[in-house]
Amino acid sequence: MVDIFDEVSDDLRTERAVRLARRYGGLLLLACLAVLIAVAADQFYEWHTQKQDQGAAARYLAITSPLDAAGLNLTTQTALGGAKALTDFAASAPAGYATIADLRAAALYANAGQPSQAEALWSSIGNDTAADPLLRDLATLLWAQHEAGHAPDAEVLGRLAPLASQQNPYHGLAQETQALIYMGEGKSSLAKALFSQIAADPNVPDGVRNRADGLLEKLNG
Repeated sequence: MVDIFDEVSDDLRTERAVRLARRYGGLLLLACLAVLIAVAADQFYEWHTQKQDQGAAARYLAITSPLDAAGLNLTTQTALGGAKALTDFAASAPAGYATIADLRAAALYANAGQPSQAEALWSSIGNDTAADPLLRDLATLLWAQHEAGHAPDAEVLGRLAPLASQQNPYHGLAQETQALIYMGEGKSSLAKALFSQIAADPNVPDGVRNRADGLLEKLNG
């Protein structure tokens, strides 16, 4: 991945700030998504096994195992086929597996260059009150990362607001996206305040803190 600091121009133009909000936040979360889904899938597999409902787990793994095996060699056609299979599966799967399948499908659509399908799935999951809160918030954050610069700023910031709470596990990433949007709007004081908060937060991932330090330095010029 290209160093984010090389992408930040001295004048912090609106276009560049919005591109950062979409590109780097989305890439970081998509990289984490596979790990999160794998952990969640294991948890749901154990739960369904205890409930004597192994059918959903078997069907999910039948779809995802070939995708995982392909790794970096996964073609766009195969990714889109996998995404379609996952959304079809989700339509009749138990609630937990349905959410995980739709998240995995959204990631496949995004990586295959079809963001509209991904954003629709993320938005649907984020609005699903029956979904696991951790997965629901992840979907909302991914939606916000990809819709920054497309949807109205007020709408994106509004959806991010609950995630930016210190109690939310994604608060550092949500605050980073908020700050980048403020940069794009020319609200440097708001962006500085958020980057300072992120940089001082020990509960934020190191990479996010490092980016906040670098962008804060740029803003302070």
